[in-house]
Amino acid sequence: MAESGIPALRLLGEEQIRDADLRAKLEEARGKFAFDVTVRHIISLQHERDHKAAADKMRADELAGMPRDRRRRSVIREVIENEGPAPENLRFMHSVLAICGLPYRQLPAGVLEYERTQGRMGLVVTAGKLRTPDGDRIQQPVPFGPKARLVLGHLTTQAIKTKSPDIELADTLTEFLRDLGFPSTGGDNGTLRAFKVQLNALFACHMEISSWDGHKATSIDAKPFDKVEVFFSESPDQRSLWTSKISFSDRMFTGLMKHAIPMDVRALRAFQGSARKLDLLYWVGYRLHSIRTPLTVSYQALRSQFGDGFARDRAFRAQLAKDVAHLKEVFPKLPLKLTDTGLFLENADPAVLALPKLARIKKR
Repeated sequence: MAESGIPALRLLGEEQIRDADLRAKLEEARGKFAFDVTVRHIISLQHERDHKAAADKMRADELAGMPRDRRRRSVIREVIENEGPAPENLRFMHSVLAICGLPYRQLPAGVLEYERTQGRMGLVVTAGKLRTPDGDRIQQPVPFGPKARLVLGHLTTQAIKTKSPDIELADTLTEFLRDLGFPSTGGDNGTLRAFKVQLNALFACHMEISSWDGHKATSIDAKPFDKVEVFFSESPDQRSLWTSKISFSDRMFTGLMKHAIPMDVRALRAFQGSARKLDLLYWVGYRLHSIRTPLTVSYQALRSQFGDGFARDRAFRAQLAKDVAHLKEVFPKLPLKLTDTGLFLENADPAVLALPKLARIKKR
């Protein structure tokens, strides 16, 4: 019975219960056995919800105050931690392309060849031409930037998943854009056009992959695709070339099936705007699973691989420090750190990059 002047409602604390579904539970229990026990349980549920709502609001306010790229990294880290590794999240890149890489930026007008070396490996990419449905041959640029890497990763992933060198792009492009969190927009400044530029550049280019050991050198003609079907976009305000079907060359397809580097698509989303970070991500994945003892990679070697566009060592090192820190924001267990002499790495389980244990990298 309530004390004098204090309603039973306040004694039981029913006024703390505000959510409609919890109020409904309260009324359903009213007048039944152990009603006061039920009230305390429902109040506890309400408090749990209130604490979660407060924490969610604090987190939302925190994210709202972050720059876009940092916010994306933070959200993706939470998703990866909550969901863990999963085979359906795997995407792939040919190990040579991941190690040597494409240009970070568009090359100057008239420059149609790009070369990058790493250790005793080299990649030369030469721009090619595509023939239009009208019979003309149109010069394409050397593929460049993050979109070229993401497109190439998408194509190689499709080939591995289907175990076929032949890919129907019309069936996979929208899924690809959605996968990486890009809106599917048209027009001159839309995402579709930007990706089409890199698609056509990749389809038209020629690649030469080389290796040497001081005694002999080997070069492989590695044109990525040996069949491409193109047509003009049907949009009246955007009569651009669009490729519908492609076939990997036998050599590239065979090499891809043997030497693919896996990566989690959520990581690609985290670094979708930076070609350098995508390169660093794939390279770290390759290195972590291929070394057996701790390794320090010198700044000189790192600059030869990731220093494109930097005139000074100090500027490159500062950028590298940021990039490594950003990788560790998403994958805090990565066993790498910058020292006075270079980047220190240790062998690690694939789980540090959210990769399933079976997704080990095939060695070259």
